[in-house]
Amino acid sequence: MYEKFYGFNQDPFRMSPDPAFYYATARHNEALANLTYGVLMQKGFIVLTGEVGTGKTLLVRCLLETLNRSRVAHAYIFNPMLSADDLLHTILTDFGIREVKQTRAEMLQQFNEYLIDVYRRGGVTALVIDEAHLLAPALLEEIRLMTNIETSKHKLLQIVLVGQPELDLSLDSPELRQVKQRVALRYSLEPLADMEVRGYINRRLEVAGAPGRLLQIFPPPTLARILHYAHGIPRLVNTICDSALLNGYGRQAKAITPAMIEEVVTDLRLNLKSSAAKMSGTPTPATPPDEDISRKTLIATLLRLARLLERGQAAENEKSQGVAG
Repeated sequence: MYEKFYGFNQDPFRMSPDPAFYYATARHNEALANLTYGVLMQKGFIVLTGEVGTGKTLLVRCLLETLNRSRVAHAYIFNPMLSADDLLHTILTDFGIREVKQTRAEMLQQFNEYLIDVYRRGGVTALVIDEAHLLAPALLEEIRLMTNIETSKHKLLQIVLVGQPELDLSLDSPELRQVKQRVALRYSLEPLADMEVRGYINRRLEVAGAPGRLLQIFPPPTLARILHYAHGIPRLVNTICDSALLNGYGRQAKAITPAMIEEVVTDLRLNLKSSAAKMSGTPTPATPPDEDISRKTLIATLLRLARLLERGQAAENEKSQGVAG
C-alpha cells in the first residue's frame, strides 16, 4: 500500500522468509556455513536453534536454495506435529516418490531403497525439519533410527533440525541422550546487535529499491526507538517498521518520527511497561490532542483507501461480467 509513496518497488518488511532479503551477519553466515557443511560432508545430525523471530526459517530457505544448486536430494518438513507413520509418508512424498506404500514396514523399506539408490548415484540425501521443538520425544527417537542406514564411511541421510531453544532442552534430557550423541554440529542464533539492526533495515530498504535512504526514512531518533523495542529480533524489526511506514503513509509523512514508533508499539502491545500498567490498574497518560487528531486522520485515510479498493474491485467485476455477457 505504501510502496510507491516511499519509492519502493516491493514491500521491504514482508514477513515471508525471502532469501533475497538475507542480511549476512557474521553469526548468520556462520550458521548457514555450518548447516551447508554438515549436509554436504554427510555429518548426520545437525541442529540449529534460536529464539522466536531470529531468522531461523530464512536460513532454512537459504540452505534449501544451496541444496538445490548442489543437487542434493532433500525433503523439507515445516509442520512436524504428525504421527510417525504420517511423518514417514510426508517425507517420502516430499522426496518425489509417487507411489508411497501403505504399511509402515513397506514405507521403511521404500525409504531404505531410495537412500541407497541416491548414494549409488553419488548423491547426498537430506531431511530438513523446521519447528523441530514441536517434535515429541518418541518422534525424535524415530528420526534417530532413520540415521542407522549408513555405509562404513558415511551416513546416507543427513538430518537438519531447526527449532526454538526448547529443542536444546529436549536434546539435553536423559531420555534423548542417544539422539544427542548423534549430533555432529550444533549452532545457536542470537539477537542482532544494534549496529546489525541498522544494517538489517538498510539492507531491506536497498533490496526494496531505496538504497541510501535509511536516515531519510528512519532518522537517528526514530532508529533509536526501533532498537529499543525490537530487542535485536528481526521479526519485531519487520513488524514495527512495516506498521510505522503504514502509519507514515496515512499521514503523508516522508520521514517516520519517534512518536509514530511509540504509537505503533502501543497498538501492537509491544510496550511491556504500558501493558503492565494497564493490567495493574495504574493510569496511563491521556493521548495528547494533536496525536488524537492525527490518529483520526490516519483512520479516515485508511477507510478512504479501502473504499477505493472496493470500488476498483467492483469495476473489475462489472467489466468481467460485461465481457462474459
